[in-house]
Amino acid sequence: MMAATVLDSAIFGDIFSTPAMRRVFSDESRVQRYLDVEAALARAQARLGLIPADAAAEIERNARVALIDFAKLKTRTERVGAPILPVVEQLAAHCARDFGGYCHWGATTQDIVDTATVLQLREALGLIDDDLAAIATALAALARRYRDTPMAGRTMMQQAVPITFGFKAAAVLAAIDRHRTRLGELRPRVLVGQFAGAAGTLASLGADGLRVQAALMEELGLGQPEIAWHTHRDRFAEAGCFLGLVTGTLAKLATDVRLMMQTEVGEAFEPFEQGRGASSTMPHKRNPISCNYILTCASIVRQNAAAMLEAMVEEHERSTGAWQIEWIALPEIFLLSSGALFHARELATGLEIDPDRMRANLGLTHGLIAAEAVMMELAPHVGRERAHDLVTALCLEAIAQKRPLADLLAAHPEISRLLERPALDRITDPANYLGLAGEMVDRVLNSRR
Repeated sequence: MMAATVLDSAIFGDIFSTPAMRRVFSDESRVQRYLDVEAALARAQARLGLIPADAAAEIERNARVALIDFAKLKTRTERVGAPILPVVEQLAAHCARDFGGYCHWGATTQDIVDTATVLQLREALGLIDDDLAAIATALAALARRYRDTPMAGRTMMQQAVPITFGFKAAAVLAAIDRHRTRLGELRPRVLVGQFAGAAGTLASLGADGLRVQAALMEELGLGQPEIAWHTHRDRFAEAGCFLGLVTGTLAKLATDVRLMMQTEVGEAFEPFEQGRGASSTMPHKRNPISCNYILTCASIVRQNAAAMLEAMVEEHERSTGAWQIEWIALPEIFLLSSGALFHARELATGLEIDPDRMRANLGLTHGLIAAEAVMMELAPHVGRERAHDLVTALCLEAIAQKRPLADLLAAHPEISRLLERPALDRITDPANYLGLAGEMVDRVLNSRR
């Protein structure tokens, strides 16, 4: 079958996703997870004496994706509308004697699909955690190295007051660490299996139902649900929304980096590699690449997170259609998130910083970036409002005359009586108005220990 989307494309696949995440959600892995659940169910029921031990052993022996005829599975799934019955048919057919008749004992299709999906999520969340850890390590190194490197803080796309690059990196790091905390908290809620029978009451197994459910979850290493969740989809929706949050933070990082890469700014750059970000017509260009793909992946993840919320609206005890939304949206969320994380990992690990350009940009306004510092120095003498009005007027004059703010401050009779020129030079030096940026960086780094 020819690839039709960027996620399975031989050209684009490793730009928008990763091989490891594609393996988790591949057809082969998905079907093997179905078989893993069926085999675990048989083992659990044999252990409880509900089916013959020989039957369980035979089912487990044949629960291998290599034995599945995918062409036949495709045809039967199209006919049935879901893949589990066709998988069970093939599994049972491979079993010797009449042991195949014990496959899928007391289960329903959604039990197997949901639990298999949880197994996929367990593996996928492990990959996510590895990437988050690597990104956090790289950001911590940047925060530590550039703790005291001054640069312009920007609000409303304009220079505001000075910060440090370490402060900027530490702010992203703190968000990544919060995501890792969220991941640890959501795992016990999300990694819960499903085994409840036709309408969730386990009626097909009578009094043994909850014993089988507990034994099955023990076999799979998953949490046991307190009640069926066939049409209560908050677990999967939480996983999807979590990755919406993660990729949102990555998109924030990418947004700042691509703005800092602008020719007029030039403070930070994506890792350099010959030909990376090349233009087909302009030899001088060094375009952002990782940033572009992080932003693209994050945008689609957000849309699919909304689809997962839509899938929560299901009728009664089994749904018609909403469940299938997850089949599309959830794998795409994880695949695209893995792509965004891959690029963010490359970006954070190899980000190039130009402290000299940062310092030069601090001087673009000839001291205006320190206007708040001047106002706060004057306020105890003349009152905050009067100080604000004085500095505002002088800032406008400095812009009109293209003169350093310190010169105009020194020439102003009221201000010059209060602050001498050396003091004004000190106050208008952006490096002297970094607030507690360094201490905040330390707080973030120390909290990680």
